[in-house]
Amino acid sequence: MPRSQPTARQRRLGSELRKMREAAGLTARLAAELIGTTPIQMSQVEAGKAGVSEARLRRMAAHYACFDEALISALVDMAGERGKGWWEEYRGSLAHGALDLAELEHHATYMRTLQAAYIPGLLQTEDYTRALLAYAVPVRPPADLEALVSFRQRRREVLGQEPARAFDAVIHESALRTRVADRKIAREQLSFALEQSERPNVTVRVIPFDVDGFGGAGNSMLYVGGPVPKLDTVQIDAVHGSFWMDAESQLAKYQTLLDKAVGSALPVEESRDFIHRLAQEL
Repeated sequence: MPRSQPTARQRRLGSELRKMREAAGLTARLAAELIGTTPIQMSQVEAGKAGVSEARLRRMAAHYACFDEALISALVDMAGERGKGWWEEYRGSLAHGALDLAELEHHATYMRTLQAAYIPGLLQTEDYTRALLAYAVPVRPPADLEALVSFRQRRREVLGQEPARAFDAVIHESALRTRVADRKIAREQLSFALEQSERPNVTVRVIPFDVDGFGGAGNSMLYVGGPVPKLDTVQIDAVHGSFWMDAESQLAKYQTLLDKAVGSALPVEESRDFIHRLAQEL
């Protein structure tokens, strides 16, 4: 029975298999004949609506003349996943995109983010998150709001997971100064960001207002590293939801934009001092 609502990770697996087939110059019909399946089944696999065994996946790679063993092994691991993560507890109460983001973070090898409007989600306090989400129009029912707040708090746990994955955040001063609630919550938020930056795997850098040459305030993003670079993902929030990109040219573009942002930011210790001064001003 085909999956009615495949996850982003399942769709990504199918997408990578389609890219591999197309790079080999094979039609879906011919590829199906080569591996002993039907065009319909092939279509479902490439859409993430049907699973694929390790044996069949490796047979696909062989027929597609793909010799990237690291990529093949990573795809085999994705295809063999059977467990359900903690985010499944929220299925039916939160949007599928939110669950997909938690799964993406869970499987990350590293994460980089640039935020100019708000504190990055993984560094937010509960009160900051609640005030931010409560601002939405139309107003969310209390139960929905609390589910979203609880969900974001659970997402933060990824920073303490083993093996540790690096989380590198570049935050513009505007995000640090914006009070989504009152002074007390703003001060607690800045203190919490400082506290999290003491983790060995977390780096926080600040781009101050008075730095010259920074024109990237509109490039807020989350870049998530996969087990191999071809499986990296960029997630961008927009007014009407978020969208994801994984084309190699786009990945290279956003890595470059992140590098430029780091180049505009204060060094780590100076950033910590900067945040500490902002907290003292409140």
